Amino acid sequence: MNQRFETAKAKYEAVGVDVDKAMKEAGRITLSMHCWQGDDVRGFDQKGPLSGGIQTTGNYPYSARTPEELFQDIEKVLSYVPGKQHKLNLHACYAIFEDGEWADRNRLEPKHFKKWVELAKKNGLGLDFNPTFFSHPLAESATLSSENEEVRKFWIQHGIQSLKISEYLATETGVPCLMNIWIPDGFKDIPADRKGPRARLKDSLDQILSTPYDSEKVKVSVESKVFGIGMESMTVGSHEFYMNYASRNDIYCLIDTGHFHPTENVADKLSSMLLFDDKVALHVSRPVRWDSDHVVLFNDDLRELALEIVRNGADRFFIGMDYFDASINRVSAWTNGMRNMEKALLYACLTPNEKLKELQDKRNFTELMSLRERVKTLPFGDIWDCYCEKQGVLKEDEWFEDCRKYESEVLSKRV
Repeated sequence: MNQRFETAKAKYEAVGVDVDKAMKEAGRITLSMHCWQGDDVRGFDQKGPLSGGIQTTGNYPYSARTPEELFQDIEKVLSYVPGKQHKLNLHACYAIFEDGEWADRNRLEPKHFKKWVELAKKNGLGLDFNPTFFSHPLAESATLSSENEEVRKFWIQHGIQSLKISEYLATETGVPCLMNIWIPDGFKDIPADRKGPRARLKDSLDQILSTPYDSEKVKVSVESKVFGIGMESMTVGSHEFYMNYASRNDIYCLIDTGHFHPTENVADKLSSMLLFDDKVALHVSRPVRWDSDHVVLFNDDLRELALEIVRNGADRFFIGMDYFDASINRVSAWTNGMRNMEKALLYACLTPNEKLKELQDKRNFTELMSLRERVKTLPFGDIWDCYCEKQGVLKEDEWFEDCRKYESEVLSKRV
């Protein structure tokens, strides 16, 4: 392995890349791992089906059924993922109740996430949070944009409680918490009034954010979407709405890589936003012709996204993962997506970005193209395996066999 690494290192150095520096840089980048891959976005607070323009397909066995099983799977995934300063991203529906207690979404409290804090501290993780505005009887029509004032009041209170929970998570872990707001509100067919629902959404957000909270501990973001199942013609929380709202209210506009038209280059949006905001929040997913949240692959789109993150400064991004697949082993799905994001970030750190920029500034597009193509054939896999070794996780040809063993010895007992 050492010989292969040294050979690969020399090839990268030939194009001006400091491999050791690149690996250190990649190892400092924080990812926020979503908790919902392990149980198909069910959570623990409701017994109804997944709803709100979201769909999980597949019936692979052995999904996590309890908090304990979900924690076990999360720790297994973390054992495969390089980097030691990651975060865990929670949805409000993952509240954990004890001694027969139950609280509806508008009455959730910090104590309902105490066990998540214990898990985070045990594993050295920060925590992020998302109010859950879906999979609930009062989310069947609309939430923060609802015409029904009682329904809207319920969800406003849920947002306020989520701020309190987020501040608790940040206080306990000592790491700022990103609280991201996404709602499924929209219309299946052509709406007669677009302005009214958006005005109600704006008023609801205003009421939530008027609640005092420590902005050093809680970073609020709002997430747009083009369409969803049952809201194909219009979503109330569009990109234009949220980008303007975030700018006016000094919060963050979150970009989900699956929430745009298939022909849009999401990576192209980031540098423009960073000219006007200090940071950008991301949810990394893989759309297949629609917002399908497929497992993230080490593909061109992901590499381009990672290049923009590294070139613009990774410390200016909140990088959250957001995908789920119930048709394959969930621990494997989780691991592949997380490792692929790590791969893409290391690949970006190993790219001669300064040299490429210099060639562009000189408008030397001939050499620029040639150097880009040369980099694609460099022995990245040997650097990646060494990076995994240095980070104390299994290499690319090792982790899946261990995952297969985990399915046989642990997951298969869930019957």
